[in-house]
Amino acid sequence: MAWLYLLIAGFLEVAWAYGLQESEGFTKWLPSLITIALLAISFVCFAKAMKEIEIGTAYAVFTGIGTVGTVVVGIAVLDEPVDMLKLLFVALLVGGIVGLKVISGRTETKDAASSAGTPGE
Repeated sequence: MAWLYLLIAGFLEVAWAYGLQESEGFTKWLPSLITIALLAISFVCFAKAMKEIEIGTAYAVFTGIGTVGTVVVGIAVLDEPVDMLKLLFVALLVGGIVGLKVISGRTETKDAASSAGTPGE
C-alpha cells in the first residue's frame, strides 16, 4: 500500500506543479486553491508512504515521478521544446527510479525474512 501512496503522491506533485503554472504566481484564486489542495494531499500521501519506505528511496521516487511527469506535461501540454538530450536525461531519471524500487524490494524482503526468524529467538 505504501508504494501506491507514493505513486499517488508523485502524480499529484505533477498536478500541483502544473497548477503553479496555471495560478500565475498565485494571482488567480481558483487555480491557486486547487494547487494548494493538491499539494496538501500529495504530502499526506507522501508521509503515509514513508511509514514503510526508506526516506531516501521514497523522496527520490517522489521527486523523480514529479520531475519526469512535469517534463512530459511541459512538452505535451505547454509546448516546451524537446530534444534528444532532454529525453536522455528523463530516461536516466526513470532508470534510477526503477532501480531504487528494485533495490528497495530486495531490502524489504531481507528485512521481513530476518525479522521472522525462528520461534524463541
